[in-house]
Amino acid sequence: MTLRLTWVQPEDLLGHELAQAYQDGRAPEAIAARWHAAGGPEAPPRAGTSPTPASRYLRALAGDLLDELAELPSGLADAEPTDLGQIRAHCPDWPARPAPAPAPTQAHLEAAWLGRAVGCLLGKPVEKLPLEGIRDLARAGGNWPLRTWFTARGVPDGLLRTHPWNRRSAPTSLAENIDGMPEDDDLNYPLLNLLLLQRHGRDFTTADVARLWLDELPAGRTFTAERVAYRNLLTGIEPPHTAHHRNPFREWIGALIRADVHGWTNPGDPAAAAAAAHRDATLTHTANGVYAAMFTAATIAEAATGRADIHACLRTGLTVVPPASRLAEAIRHAVHLARTTEDFDTVVDALHTTHRAYHWVHALPNTALIAAALTHANGDFSGSICRAVSGGWDTDSNGATAGSVAGLLTGAPAALPDRWTTPLKNRLATSVADFDGIGFDTLAQLTHRLTHQLTHRETRHP
Repeated sequence: MTLRLTWVQPEDLLGHELAQAYQDGRAPEAIAARWHAAGGPEAPPRAGTSPTPASRYLRALAGDLLDELAELPSGLADAEPTDLGQIRAHCPDWPARPAPAPAPTQAHLEAAWLGRAVGCLLGKPVEKLPLEGIRDLARAGGNWPLRTWFTARGVPDGLLRTHPWNRRSAPTSLAENIDGMPEDDDLNYPLLNLLLLQRHGRDFTTADVARLWLDELPAGRTFTAERVAYRNLLTGIEPPHTAHHRNPFREWIGALIRADVHGWTNPGDPAAAAAAAHRDATLTHTANGVYAAMFTAATIAEAATGRADIHACLRTGLTVVPPASRLAEAIRHAVHLARTTEDFDTVVDALHTTHRAYHWVHALPNTALIAAALTHANGDFSGSICRAVSGGWDTDSNGATAGSVAGLLTGAPAALPDRWTTPLKNRLATSVADFDGIGFDTLAQLTHRLTHQLTHRETRHP
Protein backbone atom coordinates (compact mmCIF):
# COMPACT_ATOMS: atom_id res chain seq x y z
CA MET A 1 0.00 0.00 0.00
CA THR A 2 1.38 3.43 -1.00
CA LEU A 3 0.99 6.29 1.45
CA ARG A 4 -0.17 9.38 -0.43
CA LEU A 5 0.59 12.16 2.01
CA THR A 6 -1.50 15.19 1.13
CA TRP A 7 -0.38 18.80 0.68
CA VAL A 8 3.39 18.20 0.66
CA GLN A 9 4.35 16.06 -2.36
CA PRO A 10 6.38 18.18 -4.83
CA GLU A 11 4.48 16.88 -7.85
CA ASP A 12 1.21 17.96 -6.23
CA LEU A 13 2.56 21.34 -5.11
CA LEU A 14 3.89 22.31 -8.52
CA GLY A 15 0.52 22.85 -10.19
CA HIS A 16 -0.67 24.97 -7.28
CA GLU A 17 2.53 27.05 -7.38
CA LEU A 18 2.02 27.67 -11.10
CA ALA A 19 -1.49 28.96 -10.37
CA GLN A 20 -0.13 31.14 -7.56
CA ALA A 21 2.53 32.51 -9.92
CA TYR A 22 -0.04 33.58 -12.51
CA GLN A 23 -2.14 35.22 -9.80
CA ASP A 24 0.61 37.18 -8.07
CA GLY A 25 2.04 38.72 -11.22
CA ARG A 26 4.94 36.44 -12.15
CA ALA A 27 5.52 34.93 -15.60
CA PRO A 28 5.65 31.14 -15.21
CA GLU A 29 4.82 30.15 -18.80
CA ALA A 30 8.25 28.69 -19.63
CA ILE A 31 8.36 26.65 -16.43
CA ALA A 32 4.78 25.45 -16.98
CA ALA A 33 5.72 24.32 -20.50
CA ARG A 34 8.65 22.28 -19.18
CA TRP A 35 6.44 20.62 -16.56
CA HIS A 36 3.70 19.70 -19.00
CA ALA A 37 6.16 18.53 -21.65
CA ALA A 38 7.60 16.11 -19.09
CA GLY A 39 4.12 14.71 -18.42
CA GLY A 40 3.56 16.56 -15.17
CA PRO A 41 -0.07 16.64 -13.97
CA GLU A 42 -2.25 19.62 -13.22
CA ALA A 43 -2.88 20.50 -9.58
CA PRO A 44 -5.40 18.21 -7.85
CA PRO A 45 -8.64 20.19 -8.19
CA ARG A 46 -10.26 19.45 -4.82
CA ALA A 47 -8.08 17.04 -2.86
CA GLY A 48 -4.56 17.45 -1.47
CA THR A 49 -2.91 14.79 -3.59
CA SER A 50 -3.09 13.38 -7.10
CA PRO A 51 -4.57 9.88 -7.45
CA THR A 52 -1.35 8.11 -8.50
CA PRO A 53 2.26 8.54 -7.36
CA ALA A 54 4.65 10.34 -9.66
CA SER A 55 7.86 8.82 -10.95
CA ARG A 56 11.10 9.68 -9.18
CA TYR A 57 12.04 11.77 -12.19
CA LEU A 58 8.85 13.84 -12.06
CA ARG A 59 9.16 14.30 -8.30
CA ALA A 60 12.73 15.55 -8.64
CA LEU A 61 11.77 17.83 -11.54
CA ALA A 62 8.88 19.25 -9.53
CA GLY A 63 11.23 20.15 -6.69
CA ASP A 64 13.62 21.92 -9.07
CA LEU A 65 10.81 23.82 -10.75
CA LEU A 66 9.33 24.89 -7.42
CA ASP A 67 12.67 26.48 -6.57
CA GLU A 68 12.86 28.16 -9.98
CA LEU A 69 9.36 29.57 -9.58
CA ALA A 70 10.35 31.05 -6.22
CA GLU A 71 13.01 33.13 -7.96
CA LEU A 72 10.60 34.77 -10.44
CA PRO A 73 9.90 38.45 -9.64
CA SER A 74 6.33 39.48 -8.91
CA GLY A 75 4.74 42.48 -10.57
CA LEU A 76 2.40 42.88 -7.59
CA ALA A 77 5.03 42.87 -4.85
CA ASP A 78 5.03 46.64 -4.37
CA ALA A 79 1.25 46.83 -3.89
CA GLU A 80 1.06 43.65 -1.78
CA PRO A 81 3.86 43.62 0.82
CA THR A 82 4.03 41.16 3.71
CA ASP A 83 6.22 43.17 6.10
CA LEU A 84 4.03 44.85 8.74
CA GLY A 85 5.77 48.19 8.48
CA GLN A 86 5.23 48.26 4.74
CA ILE A 87 1.61 47.19 5.15
CA ARG A 88 1.02 50.08 7.54
CA ALA A 89 2.70 52.48 5.11
CA HIS A 90 0.24 51.36 2.41
CA CYS A 91 -2.82 51.91 4.66
CA PRO A 92 -3.70 55.62 4.87
CA ASP A 93 -6.50 54.94 7.37
CA TRP A 94 -4.54 52.61 9.66
CA PRO A 95 -6.34 52.79 13.05
CA ALA A 96 -4.88 55.09 15.67
CA ARG A 97 -4.24 53.68 19.12
CA PRO A 98 -7.56 54.18 20.90
CA ALA A 99 -8.53 54.90 24.46
CA PRO A 100 -9.06 51.66 26.43
CA ALA A 101 -12.34 49.95 25.55
CA PRO A 102 -14.34 47.69 27.85
CA ALA A 103 -13.62 44.02 27.29
CA PRO A 104 -16.43 41.89 25.90
CA THR A 105 -18.46 40.21 28.58
CA GLN A 106 -18.25 36.50 29.18
CA ALA A 107 -21.70 36.20 27.58
CA HIS A 108 -20.46 37.96 24.43
CA LEU A 109 -17.51 35.57 24.20
CA GLU A 110 -19.64 32.47 24.76
CA ALA A 111 -21.90 33.59 21.91
CA ALA A 112 -18.82 34.09 19.72
CA TRP A 113 -17.37 30.65 20.54
CA LEU A 114 -20.77 29.03 19.96
CA GLY A 115 -21.27 31.00 16.77
CA ARG A 116 -17.92 29.85 15.44
CA ALA A 117 -18.75 26.22 16.20
CA VAL A 118 -22.28 26.35 14.76
CA GLY A 119 -21.18 27.99 11.52
CA CYS A 120 -18.36 25.50 11.13
CA LEU A 121 -20.61 22.51 11.80
CA LEU A 122 -23.25 23.75 9.35
CA GLY A 123 -20.66 23.85 6.57
CA LYS A 124 -18.88 20.58 7.28
CA PRO A 125 -21.09 18.11 5.35
CA VAL A 126 -20.82 20.10 2.09
CA GLU A 127 -17.15 21.06 2.25
CA LYS A 128 -15.44 20.49 -1.13
CA LEU A 129 -18.75 20.28 -3.01
CA PRO A 130 -19.41 22.54 -5.99
CA LEU A 131 -21.99 25.29 -5.60
CA GLU A 132 -24.67 23.47 -7.62
CA GLY A 133 -24.22 20.40 -5.41
CA ILE A 134 -24.81 22.40 -2.24
CA ARG A 135 -27.93 23.96 -3.69
CA ASP A 136 -29.32 20.67 -5.00
CA LEU A 137 -28.75 18.84 -1.70
CA ALA A 138 -30.40 21.61 0.31
CA ARG A 139 -33.40 21.76 -2.03
CA ALA A 140 -33.80 17.97 -1.89
CA GLY A 141 -33.92 18.21 1.90
CA GLY A 142 -36.54 20.99 1.78
CA ASN A 143 -33.95 23.43 3.12
CA TRP A 144 -33.50 26.13 0.47
CA PRO A 145 -32.85 28.95 0.98
CA LEU A 146 -30.65 27.40 3.63
CA ARG A 147 -32.08 27.93 7.13
CA THR A 148 -31.07 24.91 9.22
CA TRP A 149 -28.77 21.87 9.31
CA PHE A 150 -28.26 19.72 6.23
CA THR A 151 -29.93 16.31 6.30
CA ALA A 152 -29.77 13.13 4.24
CA ARG A 153 -33.43 12.43 4.93
CA GLY A 154 -35.42 12.55 1.71
CA VAL A 155 -32.38 13.14 -0.51
CA PRO A 156 -32.43 10.81 -3.57
CA ASP A 157 -29.64 8.25 -3.79
CA GLY A 158 -28.81 9.40 -7.31
CA LEU A 159 -28.13 12.93 -6.11
CA LEU A 160 -25.92 11.62 -3.32
CA ARG A 161 -23.90 9.63 -5.85
CA THR A 162 -23.41 12.79 -7.90
CA HIS A 163 -22.72 15.04 -4.90
CA PRO A 164 -21.70 12.89 -1.91
CA TRP A 165 -21.46 14.45 1.51
CA ASN A 166 -17.99 15.14 2.86
CA ARG A 167 -16.84 11.65 3.79
CA ARG A 168 -15.24 12.57 7.11
CA SER A 169 -17.91 15.02 8.24
CA ALA A 170 -21.26 13.46 7.36
CA PRO A 171 -21.20 10.97 10.27
CA THR A 172 -20.98 13.84 12.75
CA SER A 173 -22.44 16.88 10.99
CA LEU A 174 -25.77 16.04 9.37
CA ALA A 175 -28.83 16.98 11.43
CA GLU A 176 -29.61 13.36 12.30
CA ASN A 177 -26.02 12.69 13.46
CA ILE A 178 -24.98 15.74 15.48
CA ASP A 179 -23.92 14.85 19.03
CA GLY A 180 -21.76 17.69 20.30
CA MET A 181 -19.22 19.66 18.29
CA PRO A 182 -16.78 17.34 16.47
CA GLU A 183 -13.12 18.17 16.04
CA ASP A 184 -12.22 20.63 13.30
CA ASP A 185 -9.17 22.75 12.53
CA ASP A 186 -11.42 25.83 12.56
CA LEU A 187 -11.80 25.27 16.32
CA ASN A 188 -8.37 23.78 17.01
CA TYR A 189 -6.57 26.99 16.07
CA PRO A 190 -8.54 29.28 18.42
CA LEU A 191 -7.76 26.80 21.21
CA LEU A 192 -4.07 26.94 20.32
CA ASN A 193 -4.15 30.72 20.38
CA LEU A 194 -5.62 30.66 23.88
CA LEU A 195 -2.59 28.61 24.91
CA LEU A 196 -0.32 31.00 23.02
CA LEU A 197 -1.58 34.04 24.91
CA GLN A 198 -1.60 32.21 28.25
CA ARG A 199 2.06 31.31 27.82
CA HIS A 200 3.48 34.36 26.06
CA GLY A 201 1.01 37.23 26.41
CA ARG A 202 0.27 39.77 23.70
CA ASP A 203 3.99 40.12 22.89
CA PHE A 204 4.25 36.62 21.48
CA THR A 205 6.48 36.13 18.44
CA THR A 206 6.06 34.07 15.30
CA ALA A 207 8.67 31.71 16.70
CA ASP A 208 6.47 31.25 19.78
CA VAL A 209 3.61 30.18 17.49
CA ALA A 210 5.92 27.69 15.80
CA ARG A 211 7.12 26.17 19.09
CA LEU A 212 3.55 25.88 20.34
CA TRP A 213 2.49 24.01 17.22
CA LEU A 214 5.38 21.57 17.50
CA ASP A 215 4.49 20.95 21.16
CA GLU A 216 0.69 20.84 20.96
CA LEU A 217 -0.58 20.39 17.38
CA PRO A 218 -0.47 16.91 15.78
CA ALA A 219 0.98 17.15 12.28
CA GLY A 220 -1.95 15.15 10.91
CA ARG A 221 -4.34 17.90 12.04
CA THR A 222 -2.68 20.45 9.74
CA PHE A 223 -3.60 21.11 6.11
CA THR A 224 -2.45 23.19 3.12
CA ALA A 225 -0.14 26.07 4.18
CA GLU A 226 -0.03 24.91 7.79
CA ARG A 227 1.17 21.43 6.84
CA VAL A 228 3.85 22.83 4.53
CA ALA A 229 5.07 25.23 7.23
CA TYR A 230 5.08 22.40 9.80
CA ARG A 231 7.17 20.29 7.43
CA ASN A 232 9.50 23.23 6.88
CA LEU A 233 10.00 23.64 10.63
CA LEU A 234 10.93 19.98 10.95
CA THR A 235 13.57 20.37 8.23
CA GLY A 236 15.18 23.30 10.03
CA ILE A 237 13.64 26.19 8.11
CA GLU A 238 12.77 29.09 10.40
CA PRO A 239 9.96 31.67 10.24
CA PRO A 240 9.14 33.65 8.16
CA HIS A 241 10.83 31.46 5.52
CA THR A 242 8.45 28.67 6.58
CA ALA A 243 5.72 30.61 4.73
CA HIS A 244 7.74 30.88 1.50
CA HIS A 245 9.60 27.63 0.97
CA ARG A 246 7.72 25.37 -1.44
CA ASN A 247 4.44 26.67 -0.05
CA PRO A 248 1.96 27.39 -2.85
CA PHE A 249 -0.86 27.72 -0.30
CA ARG A 250 0.54 30.88 1.31
CA GLU A 251 -2.40 33.01 0.14
CA TRP A 252 -5.09 30.49 1.10
CA ILE A 253 -7.53 30.72 4.01
CA GLY A 254 -5.51 29.05 6.78
CA ALA A 255 -4.33 32.20 8.54
CA LEU A 256 -7.82 33.72 8.49
CA ILE A 257 -9.25 30.86 10.55
CA ARG A 258 -6.67 31.53 13.28
CA ALA A 259 -7.53 35.21 13.76
CA ASP A 260 -10.57 35.28 16.08
CA VAL A 261 -8.79 35.16 19.43
CA HIS A 262 -6.59 38.11 18.43
CA GLY A 263 -9.74 40.15 17.85
CA TRP A 264 -11.52 38.97 21.01
CA THR A 265 -8.54 39.85 23.22
CA ASN A 266 -7.88 43.29 21.68
CA PRO A 267 -11.34 44.89 22.02
CA GLY A 268 -11.50 48.36 20.52
CA ASP A 269 -7.90 48.15 19.26
CA PRO A 270 -8.10 46.88 15.67
CA ALA A 271 -4.49 47.87 14.98
CA ALA A 272 -3.20 45.71 17.83
CA ALA A 273 -5.48 42.85 16.76
CA ALA A 274 -4.20 43.11 13.19
CA ALA A 275 -0.57 43.19 14.33
CA ALA A 276 -1.11 40.07 16.47
CA ALA A 277 -2.79 38.30 13.55
CA HIS A 278 0.18 39.31 11.37
CA ARG A 279 2.70 37.71 13.75
CA ASP A 280 0.58 34.55 13.79
CA ALA A 281 -0.08 34.48 10.04
CA THR A 282 3.48 34.99 8.81
CA LEU A 283 4.45 31.55 10.06
CA THR A 284 2.47 30.14 7.14
CA HIS A 285 1.25 32.90 4.82
CA THR A 286 2.23 35.95 2.80
CA ALA A 287 0.50 39.00 1.30
CA ASN A 288 -3.24 38.40 0.80
CA GLY A 289 -3.22 35.34 3.03
CA VAL A 290 -1.89 37.54 5.83
CA TYR A 291 -4.26 40.42 5.02
CA ALA A 292 -7.26 38.07 5.34
CA ALA A 293 -6.23 37.27 8.92
CA MET A 294 -5.58 40.94 9.72
CA PHE A 295 -8.93 41.98 8.25
CA THR A 296 -10.75 39.36 10.32
CA ALA A 297 -8.96 40.23 13.57
CA ALA A 298 -9.58 43.96 13.14
CA THR A 299 -13.25 43.39 12.28
CA ILE A 300 -13.70 41.27 15.41
CA ALA A 301 -11.81 43.74 17.61
CA GLU A 302 -14.31 46.40 16.60
CA ALA A 303 -17.25 44.04 17.09
CA ALA A 304 -15.94 43.14 20.56
CA THR A 305 -16.65 46.67 21.81
CA GLY A 306 -20.40 46.21 21.39
CA ARG A 307 -20.70 49.74 20.02
CA ALA A 308 -20.65 49.18 16.24
CA ASP A 309 -22.90 47.44 13.73
CA ILE A 310 -21.58 44.91 11.23
CA HIS A 311 -21.07 47.51 8.52
CA ALA A 312 -18.85 49.67 10.72
CA CYS A 313 -16.93 46.57 11.82
CA LEU A 314 -16.21 45.55 8.22
CA ARG A 315 -15.13 49.10 7.35
CA THR A 316 -12.71 48.96 10.27
CA GLY A 317 -11.38 45.64 9.03
CA LEU A 318 -10.57 47.19 5.65
CA THR A 319 -8.42 49.89 7.24
CA VAL A 320 -5.63 47.35 7.89
CA VAL A 321 -5.61 45.94 4.33
CA PRO A 322 -3.50 47.69 1.66
CA PRO A 323 -6.17 49.37 -0.49
CA ALA A 324 -4.49 48.49 -3.80
CA SER A 325 -4.27 44.78 -2.93
CA ARG A 326 -6.41 42.12 -4.55
CA LEU A 327 -8.00 41.30 -1.19
CA ALA A 328 -9.14 44.86 -0.55
CA GLU A 329 -10.62 45.03 -4.04
CA ALA A 330 -12.39 41.70 -3.53
CA ILE A 331 -13.92 42.80 -0.20
CA ARG A 332 -15.07 46.16 -1.55
CA HIS A 333 -16.67 44.45 -4.54
CA ALA A 334 -18.40 41.85 -2.36
CA VAL A 335 -19.78 44.41 0.08
CA HIS A 336 -21.07 46.57 -2.78
CA LEU A 337 -22.79 43.57 -4.36
CA ALA A 338 -24.38 42.61 -1.06
CA ARG A 339 -25.63 46.12 -0.39
CA THR A 340 -27.12 46.60 -3.85
CA THR A 341 -28.50 43.14 -4.69
CA GLU A 342 -31.66 41.78 -3.10
CA ASP A 343 -31.20 38.10 -3.96
CA PHE A 344 -28.17 36.55 -2.29
CA ASP A 345 -27.92 33.75 -4.84
CA THR A 346 -27.28 36.47 -7.42
CA VAL A 347 -24.51 37.86 -5.22
CA VAL A 348 -22.95 34.41 -4.94
CA ASP A 349 -23.15 33.77 -8.67
CA ALA A 350 -21.40 37.08 -9.33
CA LEU A 351 -18.66 36.27 -6.83
CA HIS A 352 -18.09 32.84 -8.34
CA THR A 353 -17.79 34.40 -11.78
CA THR A 354 -15.37 37.06 -10.57
CA HIS A 355 -13.14 34.64 -8.66
CA ARG A 356 -13.37 31.60 -10.93
CA ALA A 357 -9.58 31.50 -11.39
CA TYR A 358 -8.94 30.94 -7.68
CA HIS A 359 -8.86 27.66 -5.78
CA TRP A 360 -11.82 26.97 -3.52
CA VAL A 361 -9.60 27.38 -0.42
CA HIS A 362 -7.94 30.64 -1.53
CA ALA A 363 -8.31 33.64 0.79
CA LEU A 364 -9.66 36.04 -1.85
CA PRO A 365 -12.99 34.42 -2.76
CA ASN A 366 -13.62 33.14 0.75
CA THR A 367 -12.97 36.45 2.52
CA ALA A 368 -15.12 38.21 -0.06
CA LEU A 369 -17.96 35.74 0.56
CA ILE A 370 -17.74 36.18 4.35
CA ALA A 371 -17.95 39.96 3.97
CA ALA A 372 -20.87 39.63 1.55
CA ALA A 373 -22.76 37.24 3.82
CA LEU A 374 -22.39 39.44 6.91
CA THR A 375 -23.36 42.54 4.93
CA HIS A 376 -26.38 41.02 3.20
CA ALA A 377 -27.69 39.53 6.47
CA ASN A 378 -27.09 42.84 8.26
CA GLY A 379 -25.20 40.89 10.92
CA ASP A 380 -28.15 38.62 11.79
CA PHE A 381 -26.75 35.36 13.14
CA SER A 382 -28.76 32.73 11.23
CA GLY A 383 -28.78 34.80 8.07
CA SER A 384 -25.01 35.28 8.21
CA ILE A 385 -24.00 31.64 8.68
CA CYS A 386 -26.56 30.32 6.18
CA ARG A 387 -25.45 32.79 3.53
CA ALA A 388 -21.78 32.08 4.16
CA VAL A 389 -22.25 28.31 3.87
CA SER A 390 -24.70 28.43 0.96
CA GLY A 391 -22.14 30.44 -1.02
CA GLY A 392 -19.84 27.45 -1.38
CA TRP A 393 -16.03 27.31 -1.46
CA ASP A 394 -14.57 26.59 2.01
CA THR A 395 -17.96 26.16 3.62
CA ASP A 396 -16.99 25.20 7.17
CA SER A 397 -14.34 27.91 7.51
CA ASN A 398 -16.61 30.60 6.08
CA GLY A 399 -19.48 29.55 8.32
CA ALA A 400 -17.16 29.56 11.33
CA THR A 401 -15.87 33.10 10.79
CA ALA A 402 -19.29 34.51 9.92
CA GLY A 403 -20.71 32.78 12.99
CA SER A 404 -18.00 34.14 15.26
CA VAL A 405 -18.58 37.74 14.17
CA ALA A 406 -22.37 37.54 14.13
CA GLY A 407 -22.45 35.58 17.39
CA LEU A 408 -20.29 38.20 19.11
CA LEU A 409 -22.64 40.93 17.92
CA THR A 410 -25.66 39.18 19.45
CA GLY A 411 -24.16 39.69 22.90
CA ALA A 412 -25.32 36.48 24.59
CA PRO A 413 -25.69 32.75 23.89
CA ALA A 414 -29.41 32.98 24.60
CA ALA A 415 -29.72 35.21 21.53
CA LEU A 416 -28.68 32.29 19.29
CA PRO A 417 -31.62 30.13 18.20
CA ASP A 418 -31.93 26.84 20.08
CA ARG A 419 -31.95 24.81 16.86
CA TRP A 420 -28.31 25.77 16.43
CA THR A 421 -26.95 25.51 19.96
CA THR A 422 -28.85 22.62 21.54
CA PRO A 423 -27.30 19.85 19.36
CA LEU A 424 -23.80 21.00 20.37
CA LYS A 425 -24.55 19.94 23.97
CA ASN A 426 -21.96 22.43 25.24
CA ARG A 427 -19.19 19.99 24.27
CA LEU A 428 -16.23 20.40 21.92
CA ALA A 429 -14.01 17.57 20.69
CA THR A 430 -10.38 18.38 19.94
CA SER A 431 -6.89 16.90 19.94
CA VAL A 432 -5.39 20.11 21.39
CA ALA A 433 -3.85 19.71 24.85
CA ASP A 434 -6.41 19.25 27.64
CA PHE A 435 -9.34 20.90 25.87
CA ASP A 436 -11.09 17.76 24.63
CA GLY A 437 -14.70 17.73 25.81
CA ILE A 438 -14.59 21.30 27.09
CA GLY A 439 -17.76 23.39 27.23
CA PHE A 440 -18.25 26.65 25.37
CA ASP A 441 -19.15 28.34 28.65
CA THR A 442 -15.77 27.33 30.05
CA LEU A 443 -13.99 28.55 26.93
CA ALA A 444 -15.73 31.89 27.29
CA GLN A 445 -14.68 32.08 30.93
CA LEU A 446 -11.05 31.33 30.02
CA THR A 447 -11.06 33.89 27.21
CA HIS A 448 -12.69 36.54 29.40
CA ARG A 449 -10.21 35.97 32.22
CA LEU A 450 -7.27 36.03 29.79
CA THR A 451 -8.41 39.31 28.24
CA HIS A 452 -8.62 40.94 31.66
CA GLN A 453 -5.22 39.56 32.68
CA LEU A 454 -3.58 40.87 29.52
CA THR A 455 -5.20 44.28 29.89
CA HIS A 456 -4.21 44.50 33.58
CA ARG A 457 -0.64 43.51 32.71
CA GLU A 458 -0.43 46.27 30.09
CA THR A 459 -1.88 48.82 32.50
CA ARG A 460 0.82 47.99 35.05
CA HIS A 461 3.62 47.80 32.47
CA PRO A 462 2.75 50.23 29.67
